[in-house]
Amino acid sequence: MPFNGKTKLPFDADAAHAHLRAADPKLAALIDRVGPFTLKVDSKLSVFESLLESIQYQQLHGKAAAAIHARVRALFGGDPGPDTLLRTPDELLRGCGVSASKILAMKDLAARVLDGTVPEKRALNKLSDEEIIERLSSVRGIGRWTVEMLLIFRLGRPDVFPVTDYGIRKGFALTFLRLPKTRAIEAADLPKPPVMHRRAAKWAPYRTVASWYLWRACDLIKKTPPSGRSAK
Repeated sequence: MPFNGKTKLPFDADAAHAHLRAADPKLAALIDRVGPFTLKVDSKLSVFESLLESIQYQQLHGKAAAAIHARVRALFGGDPGPDTLLRTPDELLRGCGVSASKILAMKDLAARVLDGTVPEKRALNKLSDEEIIERLSSVRGIGRWTVEMLLIFRLGRPDVFPVTDYGIRKGFALTFLRLPKTRAIEAADLPKPPVMHRRAAKWAPYRTVASWYLWRACDLIKKTPPSGRSAK
């Protein structure tokens, strides 16, 4: 089964596919059920713009976050530069719906871009995943999960495994754990990071691809009709 030829990634997706299928039969079965790997890296935004957007979206429903993000961009006529953001009065950002804690995080990010703590993408590409996580997690309001999402969806790093992500944990439980099929997945069913890391060791160096398939495992459950009924 070939990969989607339109997928643009900085690693060999076909080699990743072959490696994962050979390394883990259960993961191979999930790959067969899901189909082609279609992750696309969005590299249009700078590191600053990507993290600024992430901060605004944190802990908000998607539509509410999108509305705030749109108002912030309208305020500046696009994405602001770090120096412009630092000069912006807090009350203007609050008028866009940005909370006080997020304003502090946004301005800390801007300051750390200007002092070089958060490098531009070209410099970032020279660092390892863990070095990037360490550097960017020093920013107020930026945690490991946020940086892992940037590594996957902005930088296209091939071996990222976000074990604290709910969708990844649920997909792992659905794929690898023997759970009763008569009830929904509960919090107690979700695997702990050490369990996930042990299984995923054999997926390296392509754990990003495995993660994408675990996210899709959750989608398969939504598409499965109730027992005894056929899908319309």
